Amino acid sequence: MIPALREAYNTAFSDEKYASYKAGLEREVGCPIAFRMAETPLFLPPALRDEIVRNGLEIVRLLATPEHQAYSLAAVPPDFDAPRCDDHPLFLQVDFALARGGGQTVGPIVPRLIELQGFPSLYAFQLFQGRAFQRIAPGGERLGFLLSDLDDDRFVSLLGGSLLAGHSAENVVLLDLDPEHQKTKADFRLTERLWGVRAVDASSVEVRGRELWYSRDGRPTRIERIYNRIVPDELQAKGIALPFRFTDDLDVEWAGHPNWYFRWSKHSMPWLRHPAVPEAHLLSLLDRPPADLEGWVLKPLFAFAGSGVNLDVSAVDLDAVPMARRSQTMLMRKVVYEPLIETVGGLRSKAEVRLMLVWPASDAAPTPVTTLVRLSHGRMMGVDFNLNRTWVGSSTSLWPLD
Repeated sequence: MIPALREAYNTAFSDEKYASYKAGLEREVGCPIAFRMAETPLFLPPALRDEIVRNGLEIVRLLATPEHQAYSLAAVPPDFDAPRCDDHPLFLQVDFALARGGGQTVGPIVPRLIELQGFPSLYAFQLFQGRAFQRIAPGGERLGFLLSDLDDDRFVSLLGGSLLAGHSAENVVLLDLDPEHQKTKADFRLTERLWGVRAVDASSVEVRGRELWYSRDGRPTRIERIYNRIVPDELQAKGIALPFRFTDDLDVEWAGHPNWYFRWSKHSMPWLRHPAVPEAHLLSLLDRPPADLEGWVLKPLFAFAGSGVNLDVSAVDLDAVPMARRSQTMLMRKVVYEPLIETVGGLRSKAEVRLMLVWPASDAAPTPVTTLVRLSHGRMMGVDFNLNRTWVGSSTSLWPLD
């Protein structure tokens, strides 16, 4: 997308450099990285970077209106409706496909909203991955990957203050299901390294009245604040019973209240009216299917590991969705990802850019901090659509510094 940078990177690329990049990141993490890391960053033109940030912030402002906030309450299942939800999410991800404007074969590359979530992402890992790509990209010292005029220290300070909120690190835990075996383990390790917040298995937590406790180096330690990384879909899919319920009135703070996982999500997309947001409808509110079903995709609002997406929708498929699931299923106009990243093998990779934001309670608006990029050759971004392929997987954006 920035031809001079792409040409220089591809010319300098070798399988040995890629292997060294991966090995270096794994040394920094201290464990194998369980997801595929792409061979290249996305060289993002500053104008397109700014358009992504602008669209993301405009969408957030729509989400934060009283009208949408009231609408969003219906997204939270009763079994996950945790008390004392705050006014907005602490962490927010806005995912954009890079496509041709107007669906044309020529014309400018534009961001189109694919997904959004009031939930954390790989904040710690993206800092280290961005640094690693700066080191291997030709002229990397003149390239950046952090937003909002952040440098490494200010990024670490902003995230650390958001996670800890004045608590001691030992009293703040990153809570997930069996974190040692999550694909995001690398991010968990770096989160502890940067901020002292340790990953804890939610099944191992002890309930004492309204308090939660865990064992830290063999010593009972109270949990005062939770960096919530539990994906409700995984909890349900695996049938795991936790020692506490989300609906319990616990004496803890949430670093990312769990209700926002549902409230700001694909559930919001049919409500949104914005040029970057594709037309979308909940099946429960759809009077009749569109005539051009081949131009639409069927998605469950909440599904573990992105399962259940149907790219080849028929009227039979729509009719087959049970009435009880129709309010949790969305029909969205397809977005055609543009294969725009030249690779050394001749194929072109498609890209999806995740704008990662942090919104402390005391701030009037969220702060965009960096991006996470996923590259693909398949029809979708997921691993199952990119098996045995190269120049796909997890990445970040780099752009020329001013």
